[in-house]
Amino acid sequence: MLVLSRQKDQTIMIGDNIEITVVDIRGDKVRLGITAPSQIPVHRKEVYEAIQDENREAANITLEDITDVTKRNKGQRDSGQGSGS
Repeated sequence: MLVLSRQKDQTIMIGDNIEITVVDIRGDKVRLGITAPSQIPVHRKEVYEAIQDENREAANITLEDITDVTKRNKGQRDSGQGSGS
């Protein structure tokens, strides 16, 4: 791990197009501003991990799971439930 020291309003560059700026420092909290191309996702680590967990869970869905949900939704529509109106 590379450890760099920066003060408020100082910036770190990652490659040519990712810029991380120290916006504010208050006590034990540091606020960072991140400028990156829109095609590069930027998340807090806990959000990133939650997304990865959801993706893994979605990848484990079977055709049977999809069929069950489809049948359940069709039954709700046929009985007038879940129409969203």
